[in-house]
Amino acid sequence: MSLGKILLGTAITLAALPALAGEKWDMPMAYSASNYHSENGAAFAECVTNATAGDIAITTHPGGSLFAGADIKRAIQTGQVQIGERLLSGHQNENALFGFDSIPFLSPSFDDHAKLWDAAKPKIQEVLAEQNLELLYSVPWPPQGLYFKKEVNDLADMAGVKFRSYNNATSRLAELTGMLPVTIEAAEISQAFATGVAESMISSGATGYDRKVWESLTHFYEVDAWLPRNYVMVNADTWNGVSDDNKAKIAACASEAEARGLARAKEYTQFTLDGLAAGGMSVGKAGDNLMGQLRTIGETMTAEWLESAGAEGQAIVDAYHAK
Repeated sequence: MSLGKILLGTAITLAALPALAGEKWDMPMAYSASNYHSENGAAFAECVTNATAGDIAITTHPGGSLFAGADIKRAIQTGQVQIGERLLSGHQNENALFGFDSIPFLSPSFDDHAKLWDAAKPKIQEVLAEQNLELLYSVPWPPQGLYFKKEVNDLADMAGVKFRSYNNATSRLAELTGMLPVTIEAAEISQAFATGVAESMISSGATGYDRKVWESLTHFYEVDAWLPRNYVMVNADTWNGVSDDNKAKIAACASEAEARGLARAKEYTQFTLDGLAAGGMSVGKAGDNLMGQLRTIGETMTAEWLESAGAEGQAIVDAYHAK
């Protein structure tokens, strides 16, 4: 066989092979597929896949289906997955700064919290970079309220109640109110309340609505304690291997996701409170007596956080107040 025929045959064979597939990134998420964070993450993943023309195809795994919430950050850091979403305040044990968004009553509204995020973001990015993580975008939850299976008007009504905690702040809140903290991930909430493992929690209307907690609980008190944030992060080694062009495209998708997620959080707030009420729950503001007691506890927790976070934590709070 002549060299020309060999080369021609090789060319035909190569042409018949499928084009090389792009990178595939798995993106674990802790919350249900119907939660607005998960829906926003899915839209972000689609944006990246389309913008990079398939060079980077992201598949989301909501509901803790790939990794439990507590394991997602470590999975990204160690390269078990390329990207993921996590509530960073759940890792306050690693670094007190991760709990900046759970300081009681420091930034109780979306507008206040936006200023707090502006003050904290540079330091959070720095801490994440030290942990082999690149922050892509972050979206807040609606203001946190208290859920119970009975009427509560005073701290005495909380004594001995089993309270679902998800970070240091919620565990400490339980201790200071006389409740019993029980660590429960978001995906396990419905079962925990149905089986009596937990009887109360502090969370947004969104979480309660998504998990249909009215099947087990009866009261939601709007206390606007804080607005925790979810963060989408990518493994830094993975990120460094992305072309500058695709980095720019991913960053654009991330910027869109952050804006879209914030808008969704705002509109979802009242929608979910109405949904809790439609489910049969009593929904309304906490009484003045209870709010006064909670604010006193908030002062204690704020002082404790500032002590543990040191000068860097104080700098974040000072920058926030200066805005």
